[in-house]
Amino acid sequence: MLTQIINGHILTPQGWIKDGSVFVRNGKIMEITNCNLAVIGAKIFDAKGMYIVPGFVSMHIHGGDGHDFTEATEDAFKAIVDAHLKHGSTSIFPTLSSTTIDNIRKAGAVCEEMMRTHGNIVQGLHVEGPYLNRKMAGAQWGEFLKDPDPAEYIPLLESVSCIKRWDISPELPGGLDFGRFVTSKGIKAAITHTEAEYEDIRKAFAAGFTHAAHFYNAMPGFHKRREYKYEGTVESVYLTDGMSVEVVADGVHLPPTILKLVYKLKGPDQTCLVTDALKYSAFDGQIDDPRYVIEDGVCKLVENMTLAGSLSSADRLVQTMVGKVGIPLEDAVRMAAETPARISGIADRKGTLEKGKDADIVILDSSIRLRCVFSCGEIVEGTNTMNH
Repeated sequence: MLTQIINGHILTPQGWIKDGSVFVRNGKIMEITNCNLAVIGAKIFDAKGMYIVPGFVSMHIHGGDGHDFTEATEDAFKAIVDAHLKHGSTSIFPTLSSTTIDNIRKAGAVCEEMMRTHGNIVQGLHVEGPYLNRKMAGAQWGEFLKDPDPAEYIPLLESVSCIKRWDISPELPGGLDFGRFVTSKGIKAAITHTEAEYEDIRKAFAAGFTHAAHFYNAMPGFHKRREYKYEGTVESVYLTDGMSVEVVADGVHLPPTILKLVYKLKGPDQTCLVTDALKYSAFDGQIDDPRYVIEDGVCKLVENMTLAGSLSSADRLVQTMVGKVGIPLEDAVRMAAETPARISGIADRKGTLEKGKDADIVILDSSIRLRCVFSCGEIVEGTNTMNH
């Protein structure tokens, strides 16, 4: 069946096409044209003058719908994926917070199965920790934290094939060796929960750490020790050309002024929007974990009121960047789709609206509210409003 999406502003890598058409067949984009005429025999979806943009790539996402990926069950994975798919996340890298090596292996088995059955959405596993600096652990569970241990991670990576990214604190003993090893396996190494300064970041970048997780959060900026001033991780990352960053653009983890600064200094080609979403994102139920409290639109640890993670979905990130930060919609979408797809290694299939790529499509109205989602050409949200 040929599907034609008409009468919208289509975002392509070359810019906007006004009042054009997107043709879809067998889950792929067949063609994008500047003609609105309906093709006889095609199933027509009328975008009614709204924005047609690529589906979002969620590269750092811990949970949703009351579940966390560390549960390491197929039911939990499916519930989270389905919940965030309805908010425009058409590509997802399930993220594990610090846990045991055995649980990483268990979650890897579930992820590999999901890649077989939901491979159009689930793209691979993202591991955060447990090799983290205890001083900067934040909401990560301290009982799991340790220094990198090659006797653990080498056998794990030889048996689990779906891990695509692993985030650690590079200043830990053995951290640089870890970076060299995982990158030799084609896995992206990222810095996180770190107090690294410039020399640490320089060495980490040379060892293969090319990305900074939840930039500004769980890392120091410019600071003093006694009477002397020192650059922090933040300034060191800014000074490292080629190191990409991600920001939790929920408007709470970082204020709009800092989000604008990241946009200006790193730019949309090196900045990704991430939810860092916890189990209570995309969720209508009641909190059942006494360790957490919802306040100011985010999730906090009851013990010390530390930010535990975001409640955002991908569509809210784009809304924040456009409505509160004031950047162009096309740049916000690039940071939510094109850039994370490229950094995560799936740009051959995802991240932009182009001929031959998967038909992952999101339709936004003039207020940047999500109105419709297509995953590989199949509509998963907004059927009643879009079917012509």
